[in-house]
Amino acid sequence: MARLLTGLSLGYFLVMLDTTIVTVALPALSPSLPAQQWISNGYTLTFAVFLLVAGAWSDRFGARRVFFTGLVAFAALSGLSALSFSTSLLIGLRALLGVAGALLVPSSLSLIATAYPAPAARAKAMGVWAAVSGTGLVAGPLLGGLLTEAFGWRAIFLVNVPVALVALALSRSAPPTPARRGRMLPARLFRVRAFPLGLAAGAIVNFGLSGVLFVLSLYFQETRGYPPSATGLAFLPLTIPTAFNPIFTGRLVARIGPRIPAVSGFLLMALGTLVQACSASAVLSVVALALLGFGVSLAIPSLLTAVVTAVPSDLTGVAGGALNASRQAGAALGVAVLGALLTSTTTAITLVAAAALLLAGSLIVVAIPAARTQPVR
Repeated sequence: MARLLTGLSLGYFLVMLDTTIVTVALPALSPSLPAQQWISNGYTLTFAVFLLVAGAWSDRFGARRVFFTGLVAFAALSGLSALSFSTSLLIGLRALLGVAGALLVPSSLSLIATAYPAPAARAKAMGVWAAVSGTGLVAGPLLGGLLTEAFGWRAIFLVNVPVALVALALSRSAPPTPARRGRMLPARLFRVRAFPLGLAAGAIVNFGLSGVLFVLSLYFQETRGYPPSATGLAFLPLTIPTAFNPIFTGRLVARIGPRIPAVSGFLLMALGTLVQACSASAVLSVVALALLGFGVSLAIPSLLTAVVTAVPSDLTGVAGGALNASRQAGAALGVAVLGALLTSTTTAITLVAAAALLLAGSLIVVAIPAARTQPVR
């Protein structure tokens, strides 16, 4: 069972890694801010759009088949991205990578739900899943900076290939899931109050995280003059908490429910963003990024658990896809909106705007009720 969970977690690790691994490499990929935004958002936009479709496919054709298809496509498209000879081609391949990544998320959630039917065991498994994948999200800048400086930007795509192959080998024991037919986003999902509130909160948490990473990556390189490797290392305080804290979060959620950990996560993210906005000190940057890392690793696993455990068991794939679609739409908006704001104002004001939205997100999470224990009919 541990082997399977590792394989499923590595699949989502790849998805999250590719969300941020390009962040530090953007100046090497293109000197144009609009092109940098499209390289980043080309992936997240198609990922967000196709997550709902992927969730429905996972329920209809079987999560195991969809997950394996996504892994093979992700490996192939990553190899092609490394061979790109133009910015336009790279943006197009990044968009296709987003589609492949979309296949991996709801299918892995469905496979976890099947392999761990007990709620407490499922919450702990999701904590491990989120820990591994969350490490990919925030290790992206560090790994991207080191690879770009040592081997060039093409290495940030080549690294996906062996990881995808390992994930494929480890997850071969995934249990078959029954094929189900039904609507995408059926209306009964919205009768579960945690579902629409979770979608809104998910969009905000990724708006803040991806937008702040984008802004700080440019700030560290263009204002402080850091090279890519130093920029990646500067994000290390954000990376470390996500390597272990989601496991603690999974255990905490299993004991007290998702609401308190999720609210705490939003508040820590907002505080960390404000600290970074108010000071240019390198020491306070470490504190700010650590707060952001702890906040992310509390908020995201808690939101996932709140939504997936609240909806009917036969719709976990669609619900998981919808939540991650909202998160990735928020990520794309974060890069676009904060990037546009950055062109007309200062880094500090841009970060304050992100912190204000994260505070609003904490209020939304407060309204999320305790998860239901019975399916909604």
